[in-house]
Amino acid sequence: MTLNTRPIRSYAGLVLLCCVFANAPSSHAQDSFLQQRADAAIALMTFTVLPDITASNLTIESNGAGEADLVMAILGGGFTWSETLPLYLEGTLGYSRYDPKFVLGETAATLPVEAEWETASASGGIGWDFPLQGAWVIRPIANLALGNLASDLTRDADRLVDPLSRRRLDFLDDGRLSAVGYGASVMADYELFSARHDIDAELRYSYIHIESCCDSSEVVSGSSNSESASLYLRRRAPTGLILLSRPLRYVLEAAYTSYFGAQRGMLGFDALGSLGAGLEIDSSNYDIVISRFRLVGRYMFGENTTGYSVGMAVSF
Repeated sequence: MTLNTRPIRSYAGLVLLCCVFANAPSSHAQDSFLQQRADAAIALMTFTVLPDITASNLTIESNGAGEADLVMAILGGGFTWSETLPLYLEGTLGYSRYDPKFVLGETAATLPVEAEWETASASGGIGWDFPLQGAWVIRPIANLALGNLASDLTRDADRLVDPLSRRRLDFLDDGRLSAVGYGASVMADYELFSARHDIDAELRYSYIHIESCCDSSEVVSGSSNSESASLYLRRRAPTGLILLSRPLRYVLEAAYTSYFGAQRGMLGFDALGSLGAGLEIDSSNYDIVISRFRLVGRYMFGENTTGYSVGMAVSF
């Protein structure tokens, strides 16, 4: 289980999530803009429904002025039940907040409107480890996700009198979009444990489809297909020091995720990379639930994107 405690700073445009309604020729044309934004909002949700170190805590600043246009955080992880029962389970909890700006109106008299979109998601995965040669296993995973987007206006829009625009405000002002997702992943996992060092390597491909459902606002519905391929490497080795009657270990890690489908280019980058270093405390000599505690600092990089994070992870 991993929780990043500091954000990544990315100075990237959020063009897909910005929206303008001005002098549109018809109600249908205007509603199509909201439809596109709903698709984009669900595509944004796909970043939070799968375990991903590179995007686990992301803050986007489109203008570099220190004001966050997008905040995203993920808490999640996975584990194999035991050697005798190679059942793999994973899960994530995700949150994001985005503040889009709109211009509403059917005539030359338009009204700028600011909204606040918050999304929350929960996802789970179940798989099975099939051993290969050496320390490798192949792991197919079935994934299921649930999400919800809530929209609120951050300013008074009472002076907007156009009835068609008021209808579109039904979603922007206290509107909701619920979503369900399903998909699959396949992972090649290598784990080598020895007194000298532990080596972990994971190569993963994931696909997930998310669509609106249930009690969503009538004005909009949306869907998104997203894919990603990721590589994760980690080496843990003793530092020569003893802490809590166990060797204190150093941790080196690297991760890289490439995005496809709706996610590709959505936040200004097609891929994110991470390089990290930290320490691991082994508490298994004591009768407590947590057996290992890791603190890792990471440098994040990608197109239009640089930053850092501090990650905390525990093993049970």
